[in-house]
Amino acid sequence: MTDASELPERESMEFDVVIVGAGPAGLSAAIRLKQINPDLTVVVLEKGAEVGAHILSGAVVDPIGIDRLLPGWREEEGHPFKTEVTSDHFLFLGPAGSVRLPNFLMPPLMNNHGNYIVSLGNVCRWLAEKAEALGVEIYPGFAATEVLYNDEGAAIGVATGDMGIEKNGEPGPNYTRGMALLGKYMLIGEGVRGSLAKQLIAKFDLARNSDVPKFGIGIKELWEVKPENHKQGLVQHSFGWPLGMKTGGGSFLYHLEDNLVAVGFVVHLNYKNPYLYPFEEFQRFKTHPAIRGTFEGGKRISYGARAITEGGWQSVPKLTFPGGALIGCSAGFVNVPRIKGSHNAVLSGMLAADRIAEAIAAGRGNDEVIEIENEWRSSDIGKDLKRVRNVKPLWSKFGTAIGVALGGLDMWTNQLLGFSFFGTLKHGKTDAASLEPAAQHQKIDYPKPDGVLTFDRLSSVFLSNTNHEEDQPVHLQVKDMALQVASEHDVFAGPSTRYCPAGVYEWVEKDGKETFVINAQNCVHCKTCDIKDPNQNINWVPPQGGEGPVYPNM
Repeated sequence: MTDASELPERESMEFDVVIVGAGPAGLSAAIRLKQINPDLTVVVLEKGAEVGAHILSGAVVDPIGIDRLLPGWREEEGHPFKTEVTSDHFLFLGPAGSVRLPNFLMPPLMNNHGNYIVSLGNVCRWLAEKAEALGVEIYPGFAATEVLYNDEGAAIGVATGDMGIEKNGEPGPNYTRGMALLGKYMLIGEGVRGSLAKQLIAKFDLARNSDVPKFGIGIKELWEVKPENHKQGLVQHSFGWPLGMKTGGGSFLYHLEDNLVAVGFVVHLNYKNPYLYPFEEFQRFKTHPAIRGTFEGGKRISYGARAITEGGWQSVPKLTFPGGALIGCSAGFVNVPRIKGSHNAVLSGMLAADRIAEAIAAGRGNDEVIEIENEWRSSDIGKDLKRVRNVKPLWSKFGTAIGVALGGLDMWTNQLLGFSFFGTLKHGKTDAASLEPAAQHQKIDYPKPDGVLTFDRLSSVFLSNTNHEEDQPVHLQVKDMALQVASEHDVFAGPSTRYCPAGVYEWVEKDGKETFVINAQNCVHCKTCDIKDPNQNINWVPPQGGEGPVYPNM
C-alpha cells in the first residue's frame, strides 16, 4: 500500500465554516449562518451523489424548526410539505388481531396534528436550494474521510477521500487526490454513527460523561397503493407482533399525497437473540390482517434502511470540541417515542450557527465554542428530549407490555408535573453487548417471500439504486478476521447475515473453512454492522464519494 508521504499534496480551500453532511442539520446551519452574515463563506460536503440521495426517514416532521429557520415558507410555492396529518392511529398488534389505543390516553407530545408527512430527501433538496440561493457552496459526491488538526490539536477542517484507489490499496490510472477544506470552525452533521463523529468522540473523549449510545434499525418501503386503500394524511403507528414482548420496536404507515404510502419497521438494536432477522420481521409485519389490506393491488417502488439514534437525553455526547461541534443525528437528538429527529436536527443546526457566527464576529477561530454545549439542554431540543428520557430504558428493562405502559405514565408525569418518578434511568449495556450466544436461543423460522407483499433482500436492495465501484478497498473494515470466525460465527451463529438489511455479509465454506464474505457493493450505508457486531469488530468508513444508495423520494 502506498505510503501517505508518497502521495501528491492535497489542494486546499479555505472557508469560514465547513459543514459535513447535507442533511436537515447541516443545511439549516448553512442557511442560518448566511442569514446572520451574508459575507461568511460556508461549504457543505455531502457523500451522496446528490443532496437527498442518502436521506431516509419516516417521516412525519414537526415544523417547529422550519418555522424558525424560514418564516413564511407556507406561503411559498414548491415547498415539500404537501400533506398535513389529519388522523393519528396507535395500534397494539397481536398475532391475529389488533387493538386501537384511544388517542386521549396518549400524552399531548405524541399528537401529530399540525405535523407534515414528507419525503425527508425532498425536504433536504428544497433546503439545499435555499442555501445555494444565499451563496452556500454545496459539494455532493465528496465524502469527508479525515479530520485535519493544527499543531495545538484543534480541528481545522476535513479532507475528502481519494478517488481511484484500487482494491489492493494502490492508486489506479484514474487516481485523484482528495481535497482539504479548511475553516475557522467545522460542523459535523453526518447522521447516525458517522465515521468522523466516531473519531472525534474518541479523540476528545466527548462521551465520558454520557450514558452508552443506543440505536435501532429502521427499514422502509414506499408503495403506490390503490386509491380506495389510500387515506391522505393518515399516520398509523403500531407495536407488538411480530416482535416478541421482550424485543423493542414498532412500525409506521404514513399516507402521503398521490396514493403513496410509506411503511417502515424499527427494531431496537439491543435485541438478544442472534437469530432475529429485522428484515424478515418487517416482511412478516406486512402480512398482519390490520396491515396487509393497505397494500393489496399496490406496487412497491422504493426500499431503504438506516440506523436510528435512540439513546436520547442521557446518551448525547458533549457537542463541542476545539474547532467545531456535532449537530443533528451525529449528536443523537431523536425523540424515540415520537420517532422524530428532523425538527431537533434543524434546531441544533441553528443553535450551532448562531454561536459560531458570534464567535467569528468576535475574531475567534478554531477554539471551542462551548456556548453550544452549555445551551442545548435548556433549549427546545433539551426540553423535547428530557421529558421522554425514560421511555427507552423502561421498554428495554420491562419489555413491551409493561415498559410501554410505564413509559406512557412517565411522559404524562413529565407533562403534568414537570418531573419523573424514575429520575433519569440508565440504558445498561451497549447494543453490541446485548447480543447473547446462539446456544441460549432457538432459530426463528421465517416464511418465504411471495414477491407480491413480501420480498427478499436482494430484490429490495435493487430498488435502493445502490452502486459501488468494485475495484476499491472494501469500506467495511474487519479488524480481526480470526475473531470474526471464532466469535461472530462460532459463538453467535453469524448474526451479520441477518441484521444487515442489504445482504452484505455471508458465511461461506471455502476449502473446508468458514469464510466471511463481504458484498460491499450491496451496502446501503445503514451502519447497523458498526453498531451491532458483538465484538465491535466491523468499522464502517465511507466508500468513494457519490457511491451508495440513491433514494429519489425517501
